[in-house]
Amino acid sequence: MLEIGTGIVVLLVVIGLLAVVGIFAMTLYNGLVRLRNLYKNAFSQIDVQLKRRYDLIPNLVETAKAYMSHERETLEAVIAARNAASGARETAAANPGDPAALEQLGKAEAGLGGVLGRLFAVAEAYPDLKANQNMMQLSEELTTTENKVAFSRQAYNDTVLAYNNKREVFPNNLIAGMFGFMQAALFEVDAPAEREAPKVKF
Repeated sequence: MLEIGTGIVVLLVVIGLLAVVGIFAMTLYNGLVRLRNLYKNAFSQIDVQLKRRYDLIPNLVETAKAYMSHERETLEAVIAARNAASGARETAAANPGDPAALEQLGKAEAGLGGVLGRLFAVAEAYPDLKANQNMMQLSEELTTTENKVAFSRQAYNDTVLAYNNKREVFPNNLIAGMFGFMQAALFEVDAPAEREAPKVKF
């Protein structure tokens, strides 16, 4: 009779321990899911601002085209860089945190920033273009959007850092490994010039 009672106590203790371990694992898993969703949401904020930026650029080029007929190569380079960056954005938006996609997006954004800088530098030689109301408004909107991209990028990188830290510490790394929580990549800027929003003066 004593042996049956001892067996039941041992069984209850084992069941209790398994329940505690299960609840602990579930809590860790849910924490990782929550942080993964946070960084995906943070990337969606970048995505919104990048879409807005890419929508402004064709209008900017069309406005400049009327004044800069001899700068066709520069204008075409801006559109080509905009299209490349837009494609990279779509790839990154499909899988936020993917290192290859974010590296491609960072390079495309650096390229776009470079050709936009060149466009604004060339535009300095066209006083009528600088005085154009539409050009001034588009330039202001582009600058504002660049600032929002910078803030959104910082928020994204902060949430990615929190997620990566959570998934790498013990015992979270065991749960992360079992359930396929991969490391997320930061959205880093490739070109030092891209660390600042373009200074637009029209």
